[in-house]
Amino acid sequence: MDVEMRSADTLFCFAHRGYPKRATENTLQAISHALEFDIDGVEIDVWNVGGELIVKHDRRLGRLLAGQDLLTDMAPGALRKMLLPGGEQVPTLREVLELIGNHVQLNIELKGPDCAALAARELESYIRDNGASYEQYILSSFDHRQIYECLQRIPQVRRGVLIDGVPLDLAACAEPLQAYSMHHSLNFVCPEIIADGHQRGLKSYVFTVNHPHDLALVVAMGADGVFTDEPQLIMDYNAAKTAEVLAEQIQPPSGLKAG
Repeated sequence: MDVEMRSADTLFCFAHRGYPKRATENTLQAISHALEFDIDGVEIDVWNVGGELIVKHDRRLGRLLAGQDLLTDMAPGALRKMLLPGGEQVPTLREVLELIGNHVQLNIELKGPDCAALAARELESYIRDNGASYEQYILSSFDHRQIYECLQRIPQVRRGVLIDGVPLDLAACAEPLQAYSMHHSLNFVCPEIIADGHQRGLKSYVFTVNHPHDLALVVAMGADGVFTDEPQLIMDYNAAKTAEVLAEQIQPPSGLKAG
């Protein structure tokens, strides 16, 4: 679903690492659970592991997989043999692309070094072979140098600038990257940076919004969407807003009685 298809009163909803409360994060099962909802997009994290893009958040083993090795020191085959909680393998980017198909947008966060060239190659290959749309994808990262490399290698794919703070020049850092969106940490997002981004033509998405109070805060700031571990929270909010709009549309003109 394209961003512009959302009304001004609803929020664009990215399922953060799939649906981690129903299955292990960043797995095909977690993404499948997220796709059961009327979400707009899925967010995943990728690392360059031995020349292959592997979908995982942490730079080191220990939280979800036994061990202490750095991902970047491992061979992809060895990592793929290890089973996550729930019995699934760590997926590849290509496997996620095939699962997503043309259902929703996919935000691919480049977590480690040297991901941009591989991401560009993988997306170009998948889009060419499957007739997908470049606009279905967003490449994002805290490493703005890699986002700039994405601009050089695959400019047709939208770029998201990840921010975990409030830069002195607000959203200006997105302009050299010709970015589509800014992705703000909930810990630092403020109305000023969202407003500055909007003036520069940027969408503003906030991560990670899981609580109704936080949702109300980012709505009041003017955010366009959120990354969430709780898709149902955003679905309920959007349904309520849509119902309000429909109710207003069927109200009789002032001074007239219904029926």
